[in-house]
Amino acid sequence: MKWQLAVLRSLSFLTCVAFTSAQGTLTAELAYGTFAGAYSSTYNISYWQKIPFGAPPIGENRFRAPQPPLAITNGTYNSTQTFDYCPQRTANGTEDCLYLGLYSRPWTTGQALKPVVVVFFGGAFIEGGGSFSIPPAGYPVLNASSENDFIFVYPNYRVNAFGFLPGKQIEEDFDSDLNPGLLDQQAALQWTHENIAHFGGNPNNVSIWGQSAGAGSVVAQVIANGGHTEPPLFTKALASSPFWPKTYKYDAPQAQWIYDTLADLTNCTGPKSLQCLKTVDVQTIRTAALEISASHTYNLSSYTWAPVIDGQFLTQPLSQATAKGDVNIDYGWGMYNLHEGENFVPPGLQNATNTASAGSPPYNSSLASFETWLHGYLPYMSQRNLQVVQRLYPSVGSAEELPVYNTTYVRAGLIYRDTVLACPALWTARASHKHAYMGEYTIDPARHGSDTEWWNQVNAIQQTPGIDNFIYEGFAGAFASFFQTGDPNAHKLTNASVPGVPESRQTDEEFVIEADGFSNVPTSMLERRCDFWRSVAGEIPI
Repeated sequence: MKWQLAVLRSLSFLTCVAFTSAQGTLTAELAYGTFAGAYSSTYNISYWQKIPFGAPPIGENRFRAPQPPLAITNGTYNSTQTFDYCPQRTANGTEDCLYLGLYSRPWTTGQALKPVVVVFFGGAFIEGGGSFSIPPAGYPVLNASSENDFIFVYPNYRVNAFGFLPGKQIEEDFDSDLNPGLLDQQAALQWTHENIAHFGGNPNNVSIWGQSAGAGSVVAQVIANGGHTEPPLFTKALASSPFWPKTYKYDAPQAQWIYDTLADLTNCTGPKSLQCLKTVDVQTIRTAALEISASHTYNLSSYTWAPVIDGQFLTQPLSQATAKGDVNIDYGWGMYNLHEGENFVPPGLQNATNTASAGSPPYNSSLASFETWLHGYLPYMSQRNLQVVQRLYPSVGSAEELPVYNTTYVRAGLIYRDTVLACPALWTARASHKHAYMGEYTIDPARHGSDTEWWNQVNAIQQTPGIDNFIYEGFAGAFASFFQTGDPNAHKLTNASVPGVPESRQTDEEFVIEADGFSNVPTSMLERRCDFWRSVAGEIPI
């Protein structure tokens, strides 16, 4: 396999050798260079913000699995600086972007090694970045309790055309790889496996975590290599609202269209189109990738760029892999938000009249408009199964902690939520080999990303006495306990009378975060709907 050759070359190059601390300067010596970190007395963390884990994927290495990082030959590398985005729609970025950062409470050689959490950023596979400032992302989880003590690792990975360009031309070229963005992530996991002990981390106690496309990345790594990644690179996975859109085979018409359109938009048509795409300037590809990503946003409710079934790294769809237990985790936890599907469906579905700016074609709240959206979102589904969808999600109905809804906007949002976010969360967690947990966030507005305020960045809500601090400790504290032990209740911060996180397979219940506290509620409705989606997954496909 093409990408595995790069992995083997990388592993032979990345053996760690030393860790030192002198006069407030932290220095890690790895086989390919010496890296200087720093200490923050304000947050009591040691950190390295920028460490290369792969060579710049430029020239012939564009659209290729990451290659080993270049040797550092000009002294100690300054790892107390942020790194740039990979090229994307919201920032120009740079192709020289294969860096990671890490932080933890102080550690000294000889002390016990800590659990490790590798975090993948979100952004619909079209944007985002792993760089952090101080205080870093995820710090509220580490800071929830002194009982939990682990290392966070934040890697970059390539997005949009640079990380997810499908097509038969990619597969046929020896120096190119499908899903290079996912291969970047695995390279970061391999770097962690080989090097993290010299920063105080235990390579045999690694969790992966992400939100949105970051959680979709978690899903991808969980089912990678047929569920038999060797050596094992992690044992625990937390997927917070996993964005797992339609996954086509790399040369399916829908995927090949993306390649052909990129070639057209960059004037790289013809038999040597791939060679042209490897030499055209970054801005040209970035502009074309943005046009492609916007082309299906509201007609198919899709951002277009996504993982594909490549036959090597991703060998089967999520619906199949999880049904067979072909996963790389012992402990799984899936989270989703009550109304988060509404972020992705045409906003015109909530209006009484057509709104041209809210989709193509324009949508409104009528049943006819809903059915137009449904056929567009599920264009390959049989009429019979579309009728089943409408019965499972009636015009007036309910969903978990939503007692009743009666609008087409909420109805469409629930369909999207379950197919792209909630069912992937459930399937991934339930497929874990030992223990599975599920959770739902319902605090208004409970949209996509609403839950991040409790655990991503330091903010006032986490320190507000009363119910806010209670939610923070029960929510972020459960995450921390899961990362530390594999059990979200082992280091529970709320008292015994407060519901914890139930084992999902044993109880058929989930952990619900509510405005006034926590509860455990049945997952029967979600399970029934997800069972249907699994049964028709080939018509979507997921």
